[in-house]
Amino acid sequence: MVKNATVSAYILKHEDYSNILNRLRNILLATPLIETVKWGIPIYTFDNKNLVGIGAFKNHVGLWFFQGALINDKYGVLKNAQEGKTKAMRQIHFNNMGDIHEKIILEYVNETIQNQKSGLVIKPQKNTSELVVPKELNDLFKKNNQFKSSFNGLTMGRKREYVEYIETAKRVATKLSRIEKIFPLIMENKGLYDKYKKC
Repeated sequence: MVKNATVSAYILKHEDYSNILNRLRNILLATPLIETVKWGIPIYTFDNKNLVGIGAFKNHVGLWFFQGALINDKYGVLKNAQEGKTKAMRQIHFNNMGDIHEKIILEYVNETIQNQKSGLVIKPQKNTSELVVPKELNDLFKKNNQFKSSFNGLTMGRKREYVEYIETAKRVATKLSRIEKIFPLIMENKGLYDKYKKC
């Protein structure tokens, strides 16, 4: 995947939604947030913390708040992308220019900035349950001691990321394909999401 060096490049790449993206960008640029690009998408920060992002998807443009669950959603516009999984992040969907209400966006942005200033943060909860390694991964451990040793040397958090990545695949073929993909990362003592954490 080619990452976008600038927000303008990102918008040009999504011309079907360029009007919406440009409008949202202009609204955000009028706030105290600092515009940057992380993971190839426009992200807006305050005190070096990621607070807001915008992105074009197949059927809509999303404006998301990294700590959106703390916002008083009095207009009922915030959605949870993955119910039961996503604790803090919330987003607003836009299908056309008529969906954009600047007043609401500014209210929510100002609230998320105030929450950041006040130190209000939803932190991920630590999973203390026993780690259950998938059969497909165990099978590979039996064939490759070095791989097993590398996996065992990872932090518990990294182990859980890999196990969840494999377990969320429904088909065995997909699980095996995912194991093949993560094999070099584990051998290099890297976590599945390390490249994002450094952004």
